Amino acid sequence: MSSVWDDVVGQEPAVAVLRDAVADPSKMTHAWLLTGPPGSGRSNAARAFAAALQDPSGDPRSPGCATVLAGTHPDVTFVSTEGVVIRVDTVRPLVELAQRAPSQGRWRVIVVEDADRLNETSGNVLLKAIEEPPPRTVWLLCAPSPQDVLVTLRSRSRSVALRVPPVEAVADLLVRRDGIDPAVALVAARAAQSHVGVARRLARDPEARA
Repeated sequence: MSSVWDDVVGQEPAVAVLRDAVADPSKMTHAWLLTGPPGSGRSNAARAFAAALQDPSGDPRSPGCATVLAGTHPDVTFVSTEGVVIRVDTVRPLVELAQRAPSQGRWRVIVVEDADRLNETSGNVLLKAIEEPPPRTVWLLCAPSPQDVLVTLRSRSRSVALRVPPVEAVADLLVRRDGIDPAVALVAARAAQSHVGVARRLARDPEARA
């Protein structure tokens, strides 16, 4: 059976930690810091974790998981920015949202995909929410490395480190998920240095591989 974790490539240790937290309430915490270099799949891991928190079966076809993966679940919010920093006027509504109980799911989950772009002001606003969390709210902060995140936030979050996935694992994903020829998938994964998104684009575009 397929699983929401299938697209989290080559991250078995990290996935094991997150799956344990879903299965065992004693291992759950209200703030997580998912770190890893570009291409490691931080956002994929956060999305899969958010989906599994809503439906522990991890079945991507279930309503709880499918809506999270599609970005339409009412209790899961994804925040990213094209700017240099995440401004305080972006964070304040998230803090207010975090105070609300989930409307349909098991948890209210707020994913900050660029937590390294929080400045001291916006980070301090977020810190207050993390220090006094409602019982059914979870924050998932994503960043390239722990050192990129304000130390006050880092110290109050449980860290999970992701790595650059093996080339073979990325190639296997392209074959399974996208129906790419195995030889093409391997070439694309190597050329992309295991960055899944780049590898997928290369595999689909012969001119890009030329």
